[in-house]
Amino acid sequence: MSSPKFEEFLSKVTSKVKSKKAHNMIKKELTHHLQELSQSYKKRGFSEEDSDEKAIQEMGNPFTIGEKLNPLHKPKMDWVLIVLFVIFASISFLPLVDGIPEFSLSGAYFMGRQAIWYTLAILVIIGFLFIDYQKLKNGWIYFYTIGLLIHIYLHLFGIMTNGAKKWVSLPGLTVDVSMMSLFFFFLAWAGIFNKINEYRSLKKQGLLFVLFWIPISLYMMVPDFMVGTIYFFCLLGMFTFARVHKKLAIKLVVTNLIAGAIFVIMIIMTSHQSYLFTRLSAFINSYSDPNGAGYMYMAVRNVLAEAGWFGNGLSNEFDFQMLPETHTDFAFPFLVYSLGWAFGFVLCLILLIFISRISKNAFKTKDLYGRMIVIGGATLFAVPTTWNILMSFGVVPIMGVSLPFISYGGSAILFYSAVLGLILNVYRRKDMVEPTIAEFK
Repeated sequence: MSSPKFEEFLSKVTSKVKSKKAHNMIKKELTHHLQELSQSYKKRGFSEEDSDEKAIQEMGNPFTIGEKLNPLHKPKMDWVLIVLFVIFASISFLPLVDGIPEFSLSGAYFMGRQAIWYTLAILVIIGFLFIDYQKLKNGWIYFYTIGLLIHIYLHLFGIMTNGAKKWVSLPGLTVDVSMMSLFFFFLAWAGIFNKINEYRSLKKQGLLFVLFWIPISLYMMVPDFMVGTIYFFCLLGMFTFARVHKKLAIKLVVTNLIAGAIFVIMIIMTSHQSYLFTRLSAFINSYSDPNGAGYMYMAVRNVLAEAGWFGNGLSNEFDFQMLPETHTDFAFPFLVYSLGWAFGFVLCLILLIFISRISKNAFKTKDLYGRMIVIGGATLFAVPTTWNILMSFGVVPIMGVSLPFISYGGSAILFYSAVLGLILNVYRRKDMVEPTIAEFK
């Protein structure tokens, strides 16, 4: 228990620190130093009162200390991520310059819509930037429930498009609610991983097992294989850095590997998953069905082959019938075709910087829950970015996946904006929250 003298000293220190959130953390740290100093004086034979007094004198002027600590505990903003976001937003308008012929609408129409989406995106980022993210950590069950309710609503009122029932019609727009559910599952699991070591009993481990596999099953039912894949890698990333006790980690890994093997066998043996097999067979050998499932692989290959180092210009004679969806799933090959491989390499480099920057930020916070949010968020950006680019080169199967912040589409833009807002929020408060990671060793 701190002495009244210590309390007075600490109050003077924190009076110069504007961030009230950081006061408790500063008091705990300084109290520890004061007590150590006081103990050292007691061992030399000084009385308790004199020891406390000398400890305070050795610490120095409390107001000077507070003034030095104040800038260290101010909210921080990662301006690099903000600048990169603006760059991506600007690039996203390029595939829309000449419009989208398959919709018979002008470029001005789509650019106007994209401008509206990015206006909303900025508001979403600001909204998630200034909330106290730590207040979300204990609400995992509510977020998980919302994710489940979204799928129930999707099952009842969803719109079937291109073989997937993942869209819901709202007044004036159509929303990809499959991605919305992913956001809530992501938040739920960040909260679960924050206290994963409390799930040591067999009953609680069974609960984790069920909670993990339900969303995957739901995404397979949509079917939305890409979102299911993103969900899987997001959880894998958080699990890797969640500081799970060794025995618990082994049990969870072994159990889910066995379940995963059974799940894959069930998919192989289930005939209604023929859509997936068609895509995989086309990926393995696109020439086996050049006018069917293999057509897109060959079309992308031809587009990239005609790109050249500096491209054909944005206003070119590109055959949109040859490669549709150049504003969404195939924005990358279209940009390479139009602006050249030089632009493509620079774009890949900028995307790499963006993802690596987020990943590094994860380890700048000592709050486990904040770290889980940033690591999960980095994965939510890394998986679709990597997949979208690699599928353009035929390295992975072609799936319906947008390039974050670059592909056209309001649902995806708002989804990634919410994730980015939370990532910036954690970075902003990294010097204002009490460390929790040290508790897990």
